[in-house]
Amino acid sequence: MAKEKINMPQLGESVTEGTISSWLVSVGDTVEKYDPIAEVMTDKVNAEVPSSFTGKIVELVAQEGETVEVGNLICYIETEQSGGANADEDKAQEKAPAPEAEAPEEAADQSMKKRYSPAVMRMAQENDIDLNQVQGSGRGGRITRKDIEKVIVSGHVPKPVKEQPKQAAKAEQQVKPAAKSAPGPQPTVQAGDIEVPVTGVRKAIANNMVKSKTEIPHAWMMVEVDVTNMVEYRNSMKNDFKQKEGFSLTFFAFFVKAVAQALKEYPQLNSTWAGDKIIQRKAINLNIAVAKDDELFVPVIKDADEKSIKGIAKDIMELATKARNGKLTNDDMQGGTFTVNNTGSFGSVQSMGVINPPQSAILQIESIVKRPVYMNGMFAARDMVNLCLSLDHRVLDGLVAGNFLARVKEILENMTKDNTSIY
Repeated sequence: MAKEKINMPQLGESVTEGTISSWLVSVGDTVEKYDPIAEVMTDKVNAEVPSSFTGKIVELVAQEGETVEVGNLICYIETEQSGGANADEDKAQEKAPAPEAEAPEEAADQSMKKRYSPAVMRMAQENDIDLNQVQGSGRGGRITRKDIEKVIVSGHVPKPVKEQPKQAAKAEQQVKPAAKSAPGPQPTVQAGDIEVPVTGVRKAIANNMVKSKTEIPHAWMMVEVDVTNMVEYRNSMKNDFKQKEGFSLTFFAFFVKAVAQALKEYPQLNSTWAGDKIIQRKAINLNIAVAKDDELFVPVIKDADEKSIKGIAKDIMELATKARNGKLTNDDMQGGTFTVNNTGSFGSVQSMGVINPPQSAILQIESIVKRPVYMNGMFAARDMVNLCLSLDHRVLDGLVAGNFLARVKEILENMTKDNTSIY
């Protein structure tokens, strides 16, 4: 028999870590190669991790709720080896006690006892548990969430030892590392407050947004668009379209189509900053934002410029459904070159988007609202919408960004039954 490692795989572009949402196997389970063994959550996708081998799961190193860097070990699997004699030797070695020469390595593994996960630290704080007095069952003596739960259920909660102030101080540093490194005073938790640990998708979003705002010099532009003709056209088609196609014809599909067409004419907006160069992308792959509870995903409509409004509407529906059901794949999340955000779905009329690095711009589509507009010598009620563009000023200047917005405006204001095809 051979004991093989299964490591955290790369689940998307720029993904550096993943959180084990749940194990789909237990120790002792036999799996085939490519069978799913765990559900993993990243900032880009929820995905199933397949087994790299056929064999028996012998150890789950990473715990549920634990965040693991790409390439790091998550579990061990025991696989068959050819050759009966070798197999017998492996079995004998498994039954025999570990030789004394391995003792130093085992002792070194105990250093992982104080590598606490956020969940363990939070539970220890909430229940006033001295982690130095908890026996860890994880690899290298690491304390897991299940160890803390076992301690709480037993009723024998180890309290900090007052006679050993130095050790208590060290334990506090382990439990609250942020208090030492974070600048300025830390907020105090009052009675009735709820502490929500920052993990998984929310943690990844936070890191990505900080990177965006600290590295990208944002600039902002907005244009007002009269979409009265487009609204009338869509409203006249929506019922027949839904009955024929089985899904809704949304306003957002019209906006995405207009943006894709304008990007083809102004490829500077479809660019990536790469330090000493700017890369203009040939493919026009549009990220769209989809919210699920407190999580935000940005799946990609591939080759949006080559698709009809119907094709874009279908992609929007399918990607949104997959995101809300936790079924997005790695391919659904990769390759985005520009982001279109439907902030109007929340009733917003003006907003400033944060650019999704390494892209160079993001466009916010705001609510369509009736406004009095002066035209042809009189005021009339028109359907108006604001388009808000955030741009990377390293890549784009006001002239090209303004021309791009003007072109999107022109396309939208001329979307009528006579000159725009849904199909």
